[in-house]
Parts: sequence; structure tokens; C-alpha cells
Amino acid sequence: MSAGESNGAAAATEPEAEPHDLGFGRLVSQTVRGRFLSRDGTPNSHKYGLGAQRAQRFYRTALSAGWPAFLGWSLGTLLLVNGMFAVAYLALGTQGLGGEYPSGVTDPFLRAFTFSVGVFTTTGMGALYPISTTAHWLVVLESLAGPLMFIAIGGLLIARMTRPRIRLRFSESAVIAPYDGGRGLMFRFVNVQPGELSDVKVRVNLARFEDIGGQREREFHQLALERSTVEYFPLHWTVVHPITADSPLRGVTPEQFAAAQPELFVHVSAHEDTFSTQVTSRTSYVAEDFRWDVKFSSIFVSAADGVIAIDVDRLSRLDRLAEGTTSVPAPGELGVGVP
Repeated sequence: MSAGESNGAAAATEPEAEPHDLGFGRLVSQTVRGRFLSRDGTPNSHKYGLGAQRAQRFYRTALSAGWPAFLGWSLGTLLLVNGMFAVAYLALGTQGLGGEYPSGVTDPFLRAFTFSVGVFTTTGMGALYPISTTAHWLVVLESLAGPLMFIAIGGLLIARMTRPRIRLRFSESAVIAPYDGGRGLMFRFVNVQPGELSDVKVRVNLARFEDIGGQREREFHQLALERSTVEYFPLHWTVVHPITADSPLRGVTPEQFAAAQPELFVHVSAHEDTFSTQVTSRTSYVAEDFRWDVKFSSIFVSAADGVIAIDVDRLSRLDRLAEGTTSVPAPGELGVGVP
């Protein structure tokens, strides 16, 4: 075998570099023009051909909805169903309900609604009773539907209360701020739920369009962080990517940055102590979410008992710096003055 053949064989057996597109795929990476992730971390994508999946989507919505919305929808659904049965009893006229009406209740719908609630909750029908066969079938149907609905709502309630989750609040903006004599890309976040998090890890990736061989292509870069993990997370965390001579952001200006249509992907994983399980959270920042010539304001406040405290309302507060402080590249990241 000749040297050329040997080199060719060796090249053929060398593994190709693993693509770093975060799982989107090269075709998607180059064709998508909007953001990949919304601010709450949900992917901006759709799948067709799977059907409506209404039950699965309803379940996920019920788990992720806020407590006021969940309780409001649950109560509203129960009232609506009982109202429908009450209308059905009234529609039967004299063949609907018989017996003595509750004292002081003169409205026919309220009488039927009270009877419906008694059947639905299996607490009793009082002095009222169904007359016709159709009315009896309505009572049978409602007496079955009531417990089943309470079981379903109770199951969702338990699932919500026992579902491990992480609730992080990220700063509204990512900033290019002074750092260690140069510049740094920064954002910060805080845990807003009472449960403690430990072994918190952060990965930050940058996607942007670059000129590669005369072609405008989207490239992905995993950014090196000042610190990528913390063991304890009692307060807040300012995540910093130092912009050095080795950074993909070296020498970048606000105009160049915006023209590259960047998106910063943030992935946070942690151990949630309440349920002793691993939880994750995601978010992303696009060019409009970046601020230059600013720095984060101090989030620390004085506490009466002398302990360290922060004010979460200050999480996104910024201090304005002189123009050109960070919108102009630092000499160190360009290799100027570096031995």
C-alpha cells in the first residue's frame, strides 16, 4: 500500500467531529430565522401527523397552569356541569322533578340546580325526587359523572402537588459588562420557590450566523464560563462568560452582534431537595435582550437580623455606564498588549 493510500485509509477511519447544533440538526439550524426557544424555555416548533393529542395537552396544561387558573377552571367546570343537568331536569317539565321544594327557594332553576348538586356530590337529594324514566336516567348518569369528575380533579391536584419542578427567575436582559479588566457576557437568575436547590449546573450556548467560506451559515458555540456549577444556591447567581482572545465574541460590537442574529441558550439543571430528584430549566436571549455599556445593580440588601439578603425585585435592575465602556472591544481580547 502506498503512502497516499495509507493516509487516505487513515483519514477514512478517523471519526468526524460531533456536530454541536444542540440537537436541532443542520438543516433546521440553517433554515430557521426566528428564535429556537421562547423566554420560558419552550421550543418554538410544531409536530404534524400526531393528531390533536387533546388529552395529553390538557394534562400538561393542567399541571403547568397557575393555582388561581387551575382552581378557577375546576370550580367553573363543576358549576357548568351541574348547571347543564339542572337545565335538563327543567326541560322535562312536569315529568322532571317532584316533591317539596326547599323552603325559601322560589326560582325553578335554583331548585333544579340544588337537586343536581346533591346528586353530583352524592350528599343527598333532599325532598326532591325524579318522576319519569328519563329523569331517573339523568340521576343515574349524574351520580356516576360526579364521583368520576372529583376523582379526575383530585388526581390532577395530587399530581400538581407532587410534581418535581424548578422555578427560576432570569434577568430580563443579558449584559455585556466590565469584567476582570475586559468585558464579560452576563445574566443572572434566582430560585423563587421555597425548596432548596443543590449541585446547580449551567450550560450556555451561542447560536449566530457567520461568514464561512463565503456562505452565511449559523454556527453554535458552547461558551466557557467563569463558573459552571455551584454546590449550594441560597441566593442568586450571576453567570459570566469572560470575553477573552479565545471567546467567540472577541472583538464584537453591538452592530456586528445584532447583524449575526444571535440567540443565547441557557440550560440549568439542579438537584431539588424536596423531592430529591433532578430538575431542569431553560431560557434564551436574542439580540434585543442584550444591553451594552451597563452593569447589573447590586441585589444585596440589609437585613434586620444581620444575615445576607437579596431583593429579588432588583434582579433585572441595571446601572448605566459611560458610552463605549463595553460597546468598544477591550484591548486584551484582541491580543493587544498581551505578551
